[in-house]
Amino acid sequence: MSKSQLNLTRIVLQDLWHNKWVMLLALLVVLNAIAVVYTSHEGRKYTSQWDQLLQERDRLDIEWRNLLLEEQSRSEHSRITRIATKELNMNRPLPKNEIVVRVP
Repeated sequence: MSKSQLNLTRIVLQDLWHNKWVMLLALLVVLNAIAVVYTSHEGRKYTSQWDQLLQERDRLDIEWRNLLLEEQSRSEHSRITRIATKELNMNRPLPKNEIVVRVP
């Protein structure tokens, strides 16, 4: 480096040292701006995740309601009776053939 460049560098560094509080405040402003950008990004990410979880909850709620309806239709008494008589060849015993077991 030439002598004029070294001199200029020294002058700039001395000027920065005399304005150290301004430089510190400028650095804090930049750091604050980065923090704002980061927190905004995180907030948007969590909002998106929240929306996805709400959609998943709604989907599971609909599936649960469908399963309840299926359970109700499968446990209907007339359906069970029909399956027992037609598919399993079961029928109700006559009263004379019934045996009552009593627990002491």
